[in-house]
Amino acid sequence: MNKIHDIPECFHIAETDGWLVNHRINSALPGYLMISSKKFTNDLSELSSEALAELGPLLAKAQNALRSGLACERVYIERYGHTPGYPIHFHVIPIYHWVEELFWNDARYRLLETFADGPGETATDGAEMTLFVWREFCERPDPPPIKGPSVSDVIQLLRKMIW
Repeated sequence: MNKIHDIPECFHIAETDGWLVNHRINSALPGYLMISSKKFTNDLSELSSEALAELGPLLAKAQNALRSGLACERVYIERYGHTPGYPIHFHVIPIYHWVEELFWNDARYRLLETFADGPGETATDGAEMTLFVWREFCERPDPPPIKGPSVSDVIQLLRKMIW
């Protein structure tokens, strides 16, 4: 079964001939997007040249909308592909200043600190921040409070900006 068809319409943001952009259903983080192939495959090489040509501009539009419309600090674009039942898809994750603050203020995630330029200077990488977003905003039954517009407000805004 192609689970792309199981996404409720209220989460849909944009669509091309080859791709669907939707807000991640189980994410309390406003702007966490999924860009999924309409063709059920887990291999980019199996997509048409038209679908592949749509992908780059679509990712760029999503990133631009999150940065300019929602003022997020960073946008992570990631691809995973081991869950059966889903077509190839990309996670587009906004990292707002307030999300980074929550990360740095949560002692549980201090175990993940890596050294930046030397002792005393710490940094994080995309994998650690992605783990934080997944655990805190997608898996927790009581996610942290958000700052800014709600998920439904962001969906409405992004519908206007991306398409």
